[in-house]
Amino acid sequence: MSYDRDAVPPLPGLRLLPWESEGGKPCFLSADGAGGALSRLADEIEAELLCDGAEVLKGAVAVLDDGKAGEHALRRALRATTQSFGDVLRVADSRGARLPVAADGGQEADERELRADRGAAGNVPWRDY
Repeated sequence: MSYDRDAVPPLPGLRLLPWESEGGKPCFLSADGAGGALSRLADEIEAELLCDGAEVLKGAVAVLDDGKAGEHALRRALRATTQSFGDVLRVADSRGARLPVAADGGQEADERELRADRGAAGNVPWRDY
């Protein structure tokens, strides 16, 4: 499963679920916040994905710290990391879409997005390597 956040538009009133359909399309849940069975299942899977991401990160750091790690190990670590990063982005987007709108009408969020865009334009530390 891969996650393309540009291909998943935020849909008001719908929760992005942490899985895809058989055809690879995003799945959504219309929920009123009551915490039904499907919503609880999604919460559990999101928690597992975040825990898995933490483990993948530890493994990737170990591979990077190993000066003798070969190309195969590096590719495996990178593949696991990108998969996990996609899962974490999906969880973040799903949870972020469910946050209440700020009292300032979202102006503060717009300012954060502008700062993030400026960061993406060239202030990304790993691009220096």
